[in-house]
Amino acid sequence: MNDERVNEEIVTMFLFNTCRPRPRLSLSAAQAIIEHCQAASKPPDDDLKTHWIPLTTGSAAEFYIEPMYLPHIGDIDVMLHHSILLAIPQGHPPPTELPVEFHNYVQVYEIIDSHLPGYVYLPLRYLLTVCSDDNTYKAVQYDEVAHLSNRFSHGNNDTHGPAVVNIRLIGLPCDIVRCVRCLVWPSQAGDWPTRRRNYGWPDSATADDVVSNGCDVVGVAHRKCREDIWKDKHQYRLSFSRAEIVLLNSWMPVQQIIYHMLRVFVKTERLTESVDKSKAGALSNYHIKTLMLWQCERKSRIWWTDDLSLVRICVELLHELAHC
Repeated sequence: MNDERVNEEIVTMFLFNTCRPRPRLSLSAAQAIIEHCQAASKPPDDDLKTHWIPLTTGSAAEFYIEPMYLPHIGDIDVMLHHSILLAIPQGHPPPTELPVEFHNYVQVYEIIDSHLPGYVYLPLRYLLTVCSDDNTYKAVQYDEVAHLSNRFSHGNNDTHGPAVVNIRLIGLPCDIVRCVRCLVWPSQAGDWPTRRRNYGWPDSATADDVVSNGCDVVGVAHRKCREDIWKDKHQYRLSFSRAEIVLLNSWMPVQQIIYHMLRVFVKTERLTESVDKSKAGALSNYHIKTLMLWQCERKSRIWWTDDLSLVRICVELLHELAHC
């Protein structure tokens, strides 16, 4: 056995033997996040007693293992959707029932495609009012069309795309993304649940779980539209963070370890810096996550586990990334 193979086995054994279940956020820490987010997002005059509903996303929600020497959480990502705002796919009927966190009065916006895939607009379509008799909602259609602005008040905090950054919680920076909740799986991703999967990942139960969670719509304009005053103020992007949480938690431990390793490699090897210094050319965790999700569908379970070498798998996936 050559030295290279020996080194690969040492790396593989070390990471598997030192991986441990990642500690979940304590109840007090989670409550602190929720209270901080709600306080930071509360309108100055809220006679209707509305509120923001938080969802922890990103690394804190996606990883269930923690390799000792691979940092997995650099910040805490929290998405907030408002209790009086709801999005529905274009042509979808307004709902008659809503989860309990929604208000008695809810504005419903329709998801309308822009000319760019994944980017949409939100014209106001309905006002939902709860009926006291049976707690169902009655819809009244708006005559005039008003588009929802993507500009939220961020106070004195910095922003990065749709996120508010530089808020520190329990020793970590916290990125807050305000969004509009969509309880229905969007038509833009209508082929995802039924497309052909040769190796059975995700399985039908996981796919059903993903679809049942719907999606979110975050307020940010495509970089090509930021010179247009109206588009820059009204464009939104579909977000599938809820789907990613479900999918990444369905991974085998080896797949989570590989994802850890690739994320660290991209950061330490400075692959996140664009050669031409343009933002369009930069690599990020988004590209690594997309690569992993595709490869989990395209490769069999045996490919990940047979003749196991974490180094070999990482190298092959980096070659795939280079090809893309």
